[in-house]
Amino acid sequence: MRQGLMLGTISEPRFFFEDLNSVKPGMIEEATKNARVAGEQFARDSNTRLGKLLNASQGWFQIMDRDEATPERKIVRVIVEVEYEID
Repeated sequence: MRQGLMLGTISEPRFFFEDLNSVKPGMIEEATKNARVAGEQFARDSNTRLGKLLNASQGWFQIMDRDEATPERKIVRVIVEVEYEID
């Protein structure tokens, strides 16, 4: 309790990730770059050229336990939606 852990009536401790804003910019940057790479691959596979960015939105973040054995470790993912012109 001295370290700020809350005790309650649940049988197992629960862990929370409360610092999303510290990782959000880097995650959005990486997801956007990955979307561009995927778009370029799609264009190559379809024998076209990836054009300009038409629309983009952040989508949503997902925070989940890494696995059942280590609930204090979290996986944080971001979903971005991008729309490119195909030439």
